[in-house]
Amino acid sequence: MTRKHQTLGEFIIENQTSFQYSSGELSKLINAIRLAAKVVNHEVNKAGLVDVIGAAGDTNIQGEDQQKLDVFANDKFISTLTNRDVVCGIASEEEDSFISINSNDEQHQNKYVVLIDPLDGSSNIDVNVSVGTIFSIYRRITPVGTPVQLEDFLQPGHQQVAAGYVVYGTSTMLVYTTGDGVNGFTLNPALGTFYLSHPNMQFPEDGKIYSVNEGNYVHFLQGVKDYIKYCQQEEGDRPYTSRYIGSLVSDFHRNMIKGGIYMYPKSSVTESGKLRLLYECNPMAFLAEQANGIAIGGKTRIMDIQPTELHQRVPFFCGSKNMVKKLQEFLAKYQ
Repeated sequence: MTRKHQTLGEFIIENQTSFQYSSGELSKLINAIRLAAKVVNHEVNKAGLVDVIGAAGDTNIQGEDQQKLDVFANDKFISTLTNRDVVCGIASEEEDSFISINSNDEQHQNKYVVLIDPLDGSSNIDVNVSVGTIFSIYRRITPVGTPVQLEDFLQPGHQQVAAGYVVYGTSTMLVYTTGDGVNGFTLNPALGTFYLSHPNMQFPEDGKIYSVNEGNYVHFLQGVKDYIKYCQQEEGDRPYTSRYIGSLVSDFHRNMIKGGIYMYPKSSVTESGKLRLLYECNPMAFLAEQANGIAIGGKTRIMDIQPTELHQRVPFFCGSKNMVKKLQEFLAKYQ
């Protein structure tokens, strides 16, 4: 039974029977993510005091400049998940390819793979703006006892068994779902413990916030341009408020609590969109749908897209139901 202020550990134990594959492994995996998040949170909070801000001098597989905390967070999540012996494979936004992991007891006996964006919005670190971690969990589809394969990671989002994010902000929160609603846990830094603070999180069906990088407006498709103009018109409960942080975790988190829509469309500059299907869109779509929201890539439900590559990019729209449905009306005019 869900009780506000119970610890994340207590919540996992009390609710693991509602998970269809309940065997204790998923609980260990969530606990491993919790541990790594606490370490990364400690490092994020030292930014400015020690040499953890700024560029690391390398680029990732997407050709983006890596920040020092990108590298730290990536290493910390990979090492924690590997050492706790709970996964058979990891794919990270910061790595060229997936990582196959052997079990300590027997070869390749673990059943889960994790896909992770270790530090979403890391370019904001230098200016003390909230950043986050996004994770997605699947059961492997290749036989247990064999090395993990690419196909274990290239599963559509509706096959996810769990997904979530950590937001490192004015308070640090871990928000996740296993397909039975969305719950948020806030870290008590004095005790190092996450407590249930936001049970059964839900998107309001209507919202007044639209989140999009309007600096790219001239490059957007006409349907998106028309919807933005609709948001800006003074009519009824409009104009809506524009709020865009540039960190997917932070924008999503605010919109889920207050009601709103997040948009990162494709454009004449980014023909396929910019956000990664596996590391960002699928986990956020799972959370959105579990929280009474909608997530689409245009005409298509995000979680119905069949991935074709690890670092695939797609357009992404998600948020309050009525706002996304109104966007779909505008998009349909040009499809």
